[in-house]
Amino acid sequence: MTSNSRDAAKFIRDRILEMHRIGPNVGSALSIADIVAVLQFAVMTGVGNVGGDRLILSKGHGVSALYAALALRGTIPARQLENYMKDAGLPGHPTVGTAPGIEWTTGSLGHGLAVGAGIAWAMTRRGESGRVFVVLGDGECGEGTVWEAAALAGRMRMANLVAVVDANGWQGYDRVANVLPGDFIHRAFEAAAWTVTQCDGHDHAALTSAFEANADDSPRVVIARTIKGRGVPELEDRLESHYFSITPAMLDALRMDKDKSS
Repeated sequence: MTSNSRDAAKFIRDRILEMHRIGPNVGSALSIADIVAVLQFAVMTGVGNVGGDRLILSKGHGVSALYAALALRGTIPARQLENYMKDAGLPGHPTVGTAPGIEWTTGSLGHGLAVGAGIAWAMTRRGESGRVFVVLGDGECGEGTVWEAAALAGRMRMANLVAVVDANGWQGYDRVANVLPGDFIHRAFEAAAWTVTQCDGHDHAALTSAFEANADDSPRVVIARTIKGRGVPELEDRLESHYFSITPAMLDALRMDKDKSS
């Protein structure tokens, strides 16, 4: 196992490509590889222990990135990645009970922040020091339940709650900019009394600094600007990568390109 988030991100990306020979959403998983790597290997503490940091992957369709991180941590056997989206294997969305380290079942978008707020509030009431990180997609922020949860968390000053918006600019069928107005996400979180930080979602130092920032008595959101399909030029910033599966021929071609560049 490595504790270096950059090495972890490389491992996660490589495993994502292997896993997505079956199943869609490879672009969404590659988009959050750096975010998951920094959270799991540079920021979160006490993971798996009572009172430790918790992670809710609200944009559940990117779960292969989380599975890869859990395998690297040794939380699940690495061989389990080979059964991604196969019968009785790892499902295509986080499902509690199918693998250790999956904190909540997600898939229907817009509910993870409410779950995270509930957990954060319960941890405060129990006197626990852990934080709750919730990873959302920017397209997911079109769901009204996100803002109901954000308003409550801001009103209750849940300083142990950190939302991370994977701002890759895409929804399932269109650019987010064609659906949500301007800097809506930033302004909406500010209006809900959150502390807002924006950064490059592939810059590990910037992500670490943003996640560790002290916001005193307010919940925090890190709007991480990312590229859908990051790390694979053929997939980057393409809508097709949302529903795309890696074919064996494409995987071989990607490996050959990687060998040439190494």
